[in-house]
Amino acid sequence: MKKLLILAIASFIISPALIAQTKAGRVDTAKHHTFYTCPKHSDFVSYKPGKCPKCGMDLSLSPKEQMKAGETRSYQCPIHLAVTSHDPAKCPQCGRKMNLSPKEQMKAEVARTYTCPMHPGVALDKDGKCPKCGTALVEKKKSR
Repeated sequence: MKKLLILAIASFIISPALIAQTKAGRVDTAKHHTFYTCPKHSDFVSYKPGKCPKCGMDLSLSPKEQMKAGETRSYQCPIHLAVTSHDPAKCPQCGRKMNLSPKEQMKAEVARTYTCPMHPGVALDKDGKCPKCGTALVEKKKSR
């Protein structure tokens, strides 16, 4: 009887998570870390950008993270949400311009980088002031 009660409670706890993942328009709720490595010392890995403790070089995105960033983008019709494409063309059903999908918009928001106009080596993931000179940081434009 005790095992049956524990099994019933566990099924009530787990079932909403399973149902949420099976619906259309799944939402990725898992926490994903971005890894940074030293260009000279690939064995050093960090969760934050910064300097390598061995040689002092700026850490860059790991090769795996660079590959993730280079994946193809997906676009979605603002009216016909089922219509998706890898090209920013027009919707074949209504002729409207395709927008970035919600997932791509979220990736673009997370991938923002702010740099100092005076010190291009300073790159932060949030807006603010340059730690070297105090100049306001500007958003770095992606070259895609």
